[in-house]
Amino acid sequence: MLGSALIIINLTFCLVTIIVLWIFIKNKDSPIVKANNQNLSFLLLLSLIFSFLCPLLFIGRPSQMSCFLRQVAFGIIFSLAVSSILAKTVTVVLAFQAIKPGRTLRHWMKRYLSTSLLVIASSGEVLICVLWLFYSPPVLDFNTEIEIGKIIIQCNEGSTIAFYLAIGYIGFLAMLSFIVAFLARKLPDTYNEAQYITFSMLVLCSVWISFIPAYLSTKGKYMVAVEVFAILSSSAGLLGCIFIPKCYIILMRPELNTKSNISAIRRHCTGEL
Repeated sequence: MLGSALIIINLTFCLVTIIVLWIFIKNKDSPIVKANNQNLSFLLLLSLIFSFLCPLLFIGRPSQMSCFLRQVAFGIIFSLAVSSILAKTVTVVLAFQAIKPGRTLRHWMKRYLSTSLLVIASSGEVLICVLWLFYSPPVLDFNTEIEIGKIIIQCNEGSTIAFYLAIGYIGFLAMLSFIVAFLARKLPDTYNEAQYITFSMLVLCSVWISFIPAYLSTKGKYMVAVEVFAILSSSAGLLGCIFIPKCYIILMRPELNTKSNISAIRRHCTGEL
């Protein structure tokens, strides 16, 4: 019953994310989509779609393949999502520096910076996961200690250190994103999504800080339920905090989604207003 409910909830959020992605693609030429690096927005939405699908590997009867893939798949996909947010945040900050007269930073930033940040930040998680699978991979385990007289089929995560390193690295990227977004929160609102990123990182950090003691204090299927809930909550937090306000403007307040509105804020940044 619990597994079915979690599957329905995750698939529902996955469908909502697909709809948001469709809205962004349909309005890809609008100022609010173009202003905050639309390529990173598309990549972030794709990452969230797969993040909502990752819990399907955790639910149901475990197999050797699902045990081998589930933690690594989630770690790499979610680190890609958080790396996209970090790249978007740094890009927003530098964009306001680049729009000042005489700056050549903006051209370089558009071509190289976001891609470089994305690759460098996500490669750390990939390295951790590769070493994890090479030295002490997760395996299928038959546990007879949880309940007397019963054999519980579960996944043994292999290296506990690697598991917490993978989670900790995602937390490190989230903290970097939070710090940069917090410093940029007072930049002009229409052009700036740093405030939304700040709230999303607060949600993400709160969920995973709560996850560790809850995970350590549970056993068996409830450990899986706790992790699935953490994945669902953090992914939904990113979707709701970053993209829902933009969808509201695109669909309900189109008068705010204009090039003149963005240009006025840029002139304000450069001291022309």
